[in-house]
Amino acid sequence: MQYFAPTALNEALDLMASEDLNIIAGGTDAFPARGQTPLQKGLLDITRIDGLSGLEWTSTGLRIGAATSWSEIARADLPTCFAALQAAARDVGSVQIQNSGTIAGNICNASPAADGMPPLLTLGAEVELAGPSEIRQMPLQDFVTGPRRTQLRPGELVTAITIPALPPHTRSAFEKLGSRKYLVISITMVAVVIGCDGEGRIDFARVAVGACSPVAKRLIGLEADLIGQMPQQVVITPDHLSPLSPISDIRADADYRLDVVSEQITRAIHKAALPNG
Repeated sequence: MQYFAPTALNEALDLMASEDLNIIAGGTDAFPARGQTPLQKGLLDITRIDGLSGLEWTSTGLRIGAATSWSEIARADLPTCFAALQAAARDVGSVQIQNSGTIAGNICNASPAADGMPPLLTLGAEVELAGPSEIRQMPLQDFVTGPRRTQLRPGELVTAITIPALPPHTRSAFEKLGSRKYLVISITMVAVVIGCDGEGRIDFARVAVGACSPVAKRLIGLEADLIGQMPQQVVITPDHLSPLSPISDIRADADYRLDVVSEQITRAIHKAALPNG
């Protein structure tokens, strides 16, 4: 088994073209998922590639390098619309996992219960992909297509997550339910971004739910219905949750998940829209 740790993107892409490699960053999912199975491929460690770590403001928004750790995100000085993403960062595994695990690894692992997905969906995140012939972007909601499935092409790797600027008055919140606080797979989770006008009515709304579908989903119908409402008067209906398709498993049954999500959405909206009340 060979191990490569390039420092330049072009070097990494050349290695991918010539070697059969597994891409790793923190490895917090890749190695435990393998269990006792021996490694059959070499490893390409992307954490030392120049430009793939850290947060950078651009003319259009925020660029988060693919190898940026959850600890870096949690500690960053970011606007209030990023509060949900930072809360999720503090809930990923344990502190040790947050120090190693990366934002792109969380997405590329493509778990239905990936903590980073709902907050990133509410932020309108896009995925930056570098391949042998081009660098392309696509919405995160299109990139993850199912459990353990993404739109990565052969020879490509994720280089960044980009987030467009949101209205400055927006705030966000994250709610997660698990059997304990840390080192737990989410039973349900919700992220919201909410903005209110001068009269306190919602004028901007995004809501996303994880662990209740093969892929985390935004609830577009609910978002539309929230516009013009006072946060205290929000009512979540079964129709609002109809895009979800939760399963029953050892952690919870489907009906319970839907009940929890309804309450989590309400709590998250109140937390984001009424931070002092």
